[in-house]
Amino acid sequence: MLESSVLSACPHDCPDTCVMITTVRDGVAVKVRGNPDHPFTRGGLCVKVNDYEHRVYSSDRILQPLRRIGPKGSGSFETISWDAALAEIKTRWTAIIDESGPAAILPYSYLGTQGTLNGLSVGDAFFNKLGATISERTFCDSGAITAFFMTCGPTAAIDPESFVHSRFIVLWAINSISTNLHHWPFIAEAQRRGAKVVVIDPVTTRTAKAADWHINLRPGTDAALALGMINVIIAEDLIDHDYVERYTVGFEDLKARAAAFPPARVAEITGVAEDDLLALARGFATTQPSVIRMGVAIERSASGGNAVRALSCLPALVGSWRHCGGGIMHMPIWAFPVRWDALSRPDWIKPGTPVVNQWRLGQALTGELGLATPIRSLMVYNSNPIVVAPEQAKLEQGLSREDLFTVVSEQFLTDTARFADIVLPATTQLEQFDVMFSWGHLYLTLNEPAIAPLGEAVPNTELFRRLARTMGFDDPYWAMTDEDMAQMAFDWTSPALEGIDLATLRAKGYARLNVGSADDFVPHREGNSPTPSGKCEFKSSIAAGGNMVLPLFRQGYMGGQSGEALDPLPDYLPARESPQTNPQLASRYPLGMLSPKSHAFLNSSYGNLRKQLHHAGEQKVLINPADALTRGIAAGDVVRVYNDRGSFDAAADVSADTMAGIVVAPMGYWARR
Repeated sequence: MLESSVLSACPHDCPDTCVMITTVRDGVAVKVRGNPDHPFTRGGLCVKVNDYEHRVYSSDRILQPLRRIGPKGSGSFETISWDAALAEIKTRWTAIIDESGPAAILPYSYLGTQGTLNGLSVGDAFFNKLGATISERTFCDSGAITAFFMTCGPTAAIDPESFVHSRFIVLWAINSISTNLHHWPFIAEAQRRGAKVVVIDPVTTRTAKAADWHINLRPGTDAALALGMINVIIAEDLIDHDYVERYTVGFEDLKARAAAFPPARVAEITGVAEDDLLALARGFATTQPSVIRMGVAIERSASGGNAVRALSCLPALVGSWRHCGGGIMHMPIWAFPVRWDALSRPDWIKPGTPVVNQWRLGQALTGELGLATPIRSLMVYNSNPIVVAPEQAKLEQGLSREDLFTVVSEQFLTDTARFADIVLPATTQLEQFDVMFSWGHLYLTLNEPAIAPLGEAVPNTELFRRLARTMGFDDPYWAMTDEDMAQMAFDWTSPALEGIDLATLRAKGYARLNVGSADDFVPHREGNSPTPSGKCEFKSSIAAGGNMVLPLFRQGYMGGQSGEALDPLPDYLPARESPQTNPQLASRYPLGMLSPKSHAFLNSSYGNLRKQLHHAGEQKVLINPADALTRGIAAGDVVRVYNDRGSFDAAADVSADTMAGIVVAPMGYWARR
């Protein structure tokens, strides 16, 4: 019997990017475990991944190309060869291009895997060369990224490990214990040392129950609460005058804007008591180091970007940036010198190529967008839009079109794959090579393939090499091996990667970026903000100037840009479908719904697997006792959750963990499984 241990990494779109070790016996992966030597993930794996070998060897895996033989959505397929699948794709795409042009083809992908090679940008070069319509990816954190850049610039800002030094920790719109589990031990250690942990969330989450203080606010009012904090800090002269004077711009303008948010008004908007607002502002200003950890949920409202901009002003206002463990944590990803442009080849985009935002996929497929070139073919990879995209009814209507040629690359027959004409088998992380960045810590990680691909599954990199050859593309780009791509994907000459290369990664599996230790990582102690002014911009010069193209977007990571001028100061806007802005709609649908990440799923990944379904339980909807009583709903009743965009059935979980007027249904459940 031959046994070996292979260095691996979790592939998922999660800030933890866990480091793994896979035990292989006679060519079979028998156990996946966390690497105990890693300073951040420390050998732990979450419930999603701690039996990853069962995902790899699931009897439900797609291991051969499939061709549809039944009605769309029926899940009826026959197996075919790769040659037959590629030939059909070429025939159908060539006909579409000849008749309507390449813009009639739309790719759709996100972060089903987060690898640098096989992840977000893996198909961009191919579709840019083809001339397909651009799929604009603004699902997750695009608004927050823009807002953070406008205030602080593209900076890693703070090491999550340095939270052990923090004294006042605000977890804003993040359920760390469920969605950022490996950061929690650093927070808990600070708590044991006397730090106060505050959770700001409309729901009493697992993290809220472990905190010292839970502040419950109305969804979508975060910007008002942050501006209220700024109001109090300025009014009570709790600011760090020296830091503000030397390292910020726009203070007087911010002061004038915040004056419109006195505690009484903020309490009315947010539902947070005036005394709580005062205590929060005073605690953050006077208990140093103070720090904010933002979650991605914060951007998902009309005022989400404004909330991030206001929050990003707070550390500079009170001088938190002076201290190790002080500031605001957004995404340490900006420390990784990834060459996104080299991977995605935006230089191949033809002038005038249309763009469709992924939020509007349903409208694009039903013709409601009025595109000059209607979409006649869709290719989905690294995503399951029927579960994760809005307007479920329109998505199913569009995907049911007999004239829509749909190709899906997948590991399982997802709700989306059931509508495909051709399904192509994709590898799991144990069957592919990749290099993993992280948006939650400062370690680069290597993932070596532990086993040969099962059946006829291929990595995404190989999928697009095959498609390129099929469509007659001969650029050297598609002659590169995965290791060639890894060499190209990073700026290995960057100071952050000094002493790090593929050889060193192979020896240990991971390496910390050269940005200083967690005990002395204080990049903005003396300003040094990577903004146009070099300072924290309370009043954004980027926004005021308009015509904004941020580096993130230009390099193709998210795939979008903004060309309109924005308010240079943070503000609060009520939710677009609130009683204040749309009373007629609010009267039809009086309950708001939050759809947070599940504890057991990662978006829709694992929504079909037995162990994770057991941990998640059946689909539930959390409803406040007052709302349940009004509707005659008892705990355990099966209820229909619906609006004019879609519907699902769920068991009622009656609890005061959610406020009146708000129901909570974790995302990730499949409609069919």
